[in-house]
Amino acid sequence: MMWPIGGRADAINARAASLSSEAVPADLLTIRAPAPDWFRWAISRPRQSQFVTVAGCPIHYLIWAREPPRPDERGLLFVHGGGAHSHWWSYIAPYFTRDFRVAAIDLSGMGDSGWRAHYNSELRAEEIRAVMAAAQLGERPFVIGHSFGGFMTMKVASQYGDTLGGAVIVDSPIRSPEEEARHPLTRPPMGKKRVYETFDAALARFRPMPEQLCDNPFIVEFIGRHSLRRAENGWVWKFDSEAMGARRFGEPVREYLQAVGCRAALIFGEKSALVTRETASYMSSLMGPRAPVVEVPEARHHVMLDQPLAFVASLRMLLDTWVRNESVEGSGYIGG
Repeated sequence: MMWPIGGRADAINARAASLSSEAVPADLLTIRAPAPDWFRWAISRPRQSQFVTVAGCPIHYLIWAREPPRPDERGLLFVHGGGAHSHWWSYIAPYFTRDFRVAAIDLSGMGDSGWRAHYNSELRAEEIRAVMAAAQLGERPFVIGHSFGGFMTMKVASQYGDTLGGAVIVDSPIRSPEEEARHPLTRPPMGKKRVYETFDAALARFRPMPEQLCDNPFIVEFIGRHSLRRAENGWVWKFDSEAMGARRFGEPVREYLQAVGCRAALIFGEKSALVTRETASYMSSLMGPRAPVVEVPEARHHVMLDQPLAFVASLRMLLDTWVRNESVEGSGYIGG
C-alpha cells in the first residue's frame, strides 16, 4: 500500500520525525523508584532501535536478539495498546530471548513512529507485517497484542494468519451484544493535548487508561518516562490524538477475531475493567474450543503492568505448547 507524496501527510510525518529525533536525556529516563532485581535486569538488556518506512510513514520498533543466537531464528512481535508505545514491553521482552528473536512496534501516531493524516487497521496491519520482516523474525512468527494492539493483531491474523505461528490477544474486549447493551464501553477522552512546562510536571500526570491502581510504581514510572517528548514550548505525550480518534471504534473487530487464520489465545486480567469473564467466554466462542483462555489473578486491564511475571509465565506456557504441537503436527495449522 502506498501513501500519496506531498500535502498534509508529509507535513505530519516531518513534524513527528523532528520531534522524535531529539533524544530525551538519559537522566530523565532513569527511574527513581525502588525496583526489584528482575526488573532492573530486564530493562538493562541490550536492544536496538530501528525504523522501517510503511506507506510513507516512519515506523519505529525495538529489537532484542536471541541469546544465544541460532541460525534458525524465529521471532515474536509485541504490539502495544492505544496511546502507548514499544517500551511497554521493554521489561517483558527479554524473558523470551532464550527461545526467540523479539521485537516491539510503535504503531503509527504513537511512540516514536511518524504520524499520518488518516489511520486505519489496514495501514496498521501493513506496519506490523513490515516490522516482522525488517526485524527478521523468521517464518511464522508469533504476535502478541494488548488492548487496541490486540484488535490490530486480530486484523493481521485474519488476513495473513497462514504466515503466523499464532496470535495472543491480551485484554482486548469484544463483548456480546447482550453484555454491550447492559454495560456499554465508553470511549476514552482524547481532547487537545496539554503542553507541560517541565518533564517532571508531565510525568506526575501520567496515568494508564482506563485509570487504575497499580502495585508496581517502578513500572508506571518507567513507562511514563518513555511516554514524553520535547515540544517547542515544553513536553507533550508522544501519541497523536487523531490516532486515537472515534474512527477506530468503527472497525469490525468481531469479524476479525472470527476470521483469525492461525492459532489464537486470550489472556485477560481477573480484575480487568474491560474484559469480564462473560466477555472472555463470548470471545472464546468466537475463537473456537481449541483456543486457550487464560485469566491472570489480581491483574487489571494492563495485565503486564499489574502482574508482569505471571504474564510472562502464561505467555511462555502458550508459546511452548504451540511450538511443541508444531513438531508433532508438522508445519501445517490444525485447529486452535
